[in-house]
Amino acid sequence: MTTTTLERPATQSVAASRPAPAPIPFGRIVGVELRKMFDTRSGFWLLASIAIASVLATGAVILWAPENELTYETFATAFGFPMSVILPMIAVLSVTSEWSQRSALTTFTLVPHRGRVIAAKAVCTVAIGVVGMALAAAIGAVGNVVGTTIAGVDTTWNVSMLELAHITLASVLGMTVGFTLGALIRNSAGAIVAYFVFALVLPGISSALASSQVWWRDNGPWFDFNYASSALYDGSMTGEQWAQLGTTTAIWVVVPLVIGLWTMLRSEVK
Repeated sequence: MTTTTLERPATQSVAASRPAPAPIPFGRIVGVELRKMFDTRSGFWLLASIAIASVLATGAVILWAPENELTYETFATAFGFPMSVILPMIAVLSVTSEWSQRSALTTFTLVPHRGRVIAAKAVCTVAIGVVGMALAAAIGAVGNVVGTTIAGVDTTWNVSMLELAHITLASVLGMTVGFTLGALIRNSAGAIVAYFVFALVLPGISSALASSQVWWRDNGPWFDFNYASSALYDGSMTGEQWAQLGTTTAIWVVVPLVIGLWTMLRSEVK
């Protein structure tokens, strides 16, 4: 009886000794996701609408506001409203684009770790929110100077840096709501409709409950995210208000976001 020795082919030994490629740096993934927000016509104009809406709101205040109301607070209120609508839409589209445009298979093939892609989208969303609010605040400041100069009144800066930080935080929290709904629904149109229901319909229901139910009137701020976050626009926050904001954020953002991310990481990509 003879013994036959099986030798491993040379190609197998070379493949076994070949080092694994280095993972794609997270900074590069962030850069790609940020560029993806700009490289479509709709994405470009949606981001451009941050500056456009701020200029239009500032111009409207200069043209129609009474002279005694030409203060920076008026300009901040004017540009704050369109930002509360535009920024969450950006957050929704950033997380649903892979699924609505059917590019998830390509993305997650190039970067198999879905969590890194989602984390990069979250970083880009927060960065755009902060930069967008800073741009709107700068345009409002220019409008305050121009408007008071034209009207011949003193320039009033009645919004502090802390108050601007609170307004920015409120806008970023609104973006996290949009991001959460996008992760849960994974459809652009459905997530946008869900956000408007959350932002416009639920506050009305909460107000109706507060007017008819004593228990909700006393405890609603611990469950109503829109009411708790609106305190950020008042300029100062008490310890109880911060606790209410943290509780409602955990209920309406953290828990749904965890569920949405879990489903995104485990769902089948088609």
